[in-house]
Amino acid sequence: MSEDPLPGSPDQAEAHAQAHALRILDAVREGSRVSTDDAMASSWIRCLHEHRLHPDHPRRPTVVAAAELTDRQARLADVIGCARYEMSTLYQQLADTESAVVLTDTDGVILHMVSSPAFAADVTALGFHVGAVWSEAEAGTNGMGTCLVAASPIAVQREDHFFTQLTSLTCSAVPVFDPQGQMAAVLDVTSRSSLQQQHSLVLLGMTAQMIENRLLEQRFPDAHLLYFHSRPEFVYTLHEGKLALDGNGRILAGNRSALLQLGLRSVAELRTRRLDELFQTQLDTIEQRSVRSAYHPVVTYGAQGASRYFVVARAPASELELLGLPAAAPLPPGHPQARVDGVRVGAPRTEPRRSPAPRTVVVPSFGDPRLAGQLLTAARAIARDIPVLLNGETGTGKEVFARALHAASPQAGGALVAINCASLPENLIEAELFGYRAGAFTGAQRSGRRGKIAEADRGTLFLDEIGDMPLALQARLLRVLDERKVTPLGAEETVDVDFQLISASHRPLARLVAEGRFREDLYYRLCGLEVLIPPLRERSDRRALIAELLRQESSGSARLSTEALALLERHPWPGNVRQLKHTLRTALALAGDDGLIGPEHLAPLRGGGTPETGTAAQISGAPSNDNEPPALPPLNPIQAKEREVLLQMLEQSRWNVSKVAKALDVSRNTLYRKLHRLHIELSHPVS
Repeated sequence: MSEDPLPGSPDQAEAHAQAHALRILDAVREGSRVSTDDAMASSWIRCLHEHRLHPDHPRRPTVVAAAELTDRQARLADVIGCARYEMSTLYQQLADTESAVVLTDTDGVILHMVSSPAFAADVTALGFHVGAVWSEAEAGTNGMGTCLVAASPIAVQREDHFFTQLTSLTCSAVPVFDPQGQMAAVLDVTSRSSLQQQHSLVLLGMTAQMIENRLLEQRFPDAHLLYFHSRPEFVYTLHEGKLALDGNGRILAGNRSALLQLGLRSVAELRTRRLDELFQTQLDTIEQRSVRSAYHPVVTYGAQGASRYFVVARAPASELELLGLPAAAPLPPGHPQARVDGVRVGAPRTEPRRSPAPRTVVVPSFGDPRLAGQLLTAARAIARDIPVLLNGETGTGKEVFARALHAASPQAGGALVAINCASLPENLIEAELFGYRAGAFTGAQRSGRRGKIAEADRGTLFLDEIGDMPLALQARLLRVLDERKVTPLGAEETVDVDFQLISASHRPLARLVAEGRFREDLYYRLCGLEVLIPPLRERSDRRALIAELLRQESSGSARLSTEALALLERHPWPGNVRQLKHTLRTALALAGDDGLIGPEHLAPLRGGGTPETGTAAQISGAPSNDNEPPALPPLNPIQAKEREVLLQMLEQSRWNVSKVAKALDVSRNTLYRKLHRLHIELSHPVS
């Protein structure tokens, strides 16, 4: 009687290979249901009949030449750039040194890989490395190649692999789609474990969504971005819908969550719509509401009125250029990188993530040396974890400045959480800042809430209008800043937090300290470096800034007459850059199709009026300071009545031009021209 082969012996390996091959051949040729997975059976059939492979004839996948690999990586550089950090994070979440996280292109070529050196060396013998082609035609049934064919998530367990030499591995893979809805890559986890498929698929799906969301913003850097969900707590999370739009509200792209929430089948279908065809709002209206709410979600309704959404809208990233600031948010250099080809694998983070050395930051400007110097100084300070306090008039761009500092900082990979301390309801400030546990108070969410400070962990906390924070709360904030620990309302345990700190105020905090209205110890904790942002009237680069703003607003198609440019340059601009932008936007609408802006299109500026000197009263038709109505050019009775009706409609809509235009069933540009003809001037915030 013959003996059974010894475990691990060549005879046992040969017996296993034969049994595996017979199992697959039986399943395919005789139609027996050895595999319970139709996707696997379909793949085996393709491998035998289409790719002419045999399960017991081992082969290593083809490896592309170095030049071709470089070319493929360059073509998908933005996808790889968006995936690197997420792949490293996923690898750490798996906490399995016998695994690898892999990104392939749509031909199955491995472009990037995150693994431990030991596991990488082990699987290199199987042809599992950067540059290898793991399509089904090359490697048989496997996670990456079979996912490419199925275009959906898939798990390939050990014995499901077509080739015998791969049966020691398990693979889970998901497709990664670009903003146009086309498959751009495949994300895969390959492991020695047979117990992780479902767990890995869930984490892979979440990671793919994060990569897709990053990619959408990267491929549309000049787009307006809209974030929404039917539940407010899901905005700013992985589950939010995200849309990229042009300046006219036309949808350029969207993520999978947006399609799901809006009930649409494809990005192609989404791109045929405008924002106002999906929601009961205009783009500029929702952007202004978002600014006023300090980017907390605001309510709007679906176009048919049946669904309620919570929405945040942001202007294009190119607006960071208004102050000559960088718009990109690079991967923080201190983040632990991990891959096979030359970069170490980082262990899970136990210390606060910081840059190992100050970064060199080159900040372009439009030519104002004072502003450029302030920006460079602040960037150097934030690179060394020094808190920065921004001081400047309303409209000078303090939040724009803060976002640019965050983007150039060691914590750029985390979130920037902006808190407007002046707009928080006093009875909810603590809950907003520190969070609360479930059931902490009446009206609390059932699941509790993290709080803004905890959301800024590993990122940047931006405290806007910090001078308006109540004294009672300042003491608690000081303790958080010193200890970097947060205790949610109703909870006993503390939560560690690590963040960069940027604060801003339009009032001098030192004066508030002298008056006893602001804690001196908190002031010195916030003010590691105080940066004074100059008002627009004091900037030497006004002409270049005006030209750049006009280019952005008109896509380069408009121009200013000499008289109009002189008028813009000498205006005092009490509302600073924000007022300048609204003035140019209104002038463009009044200028008509030729795009030439003259002094007549800058009527609010011609008299030198400002809100302090009565221009707003003249525009609204209210009496001026001397109680006499402003003189108007002659109007016929019909024009006078039309003017009266329009003024009434504007007042009722709180000067929301979009709403009035919709009520009259005319375009905004048509309404602007009508207002100009009837001498109704818009110094109210344009809506």
